[in-house]
Amino acid sequence: MDMRSDEKLKSISFSLAISADKYKAYYQGQVQAIQVQSHDGRSIRFPANAIRQFVTADGVRGEFVMEVDGNNKLVGIRRRSEA
Repeated sequence: MDMRSDEKLKSISFSLAISADKYKAYYQGQVQAIQVQSHDGRSIRFPANAIRQFVTADGVRGEFVMEVDGNNKLVGIRRRSEA
């Protein structure tokens, strides 16, 4: 049984705009983590590979939601749905 299934996840919203050239450093492993400011003003840091699925030829751009568990451990990142 997954221990996280009973935990309440916290959601943190943030915007991200990384050009393709800049993301290359993340992809090549030269930079391991991304640090951004959330919409509510918190400074958040997460592994660069957590957004790999969102990379396009133009880099990574958009509104995202990070979910963390009760210990602030990253559970996942998803693109925010367009309202």
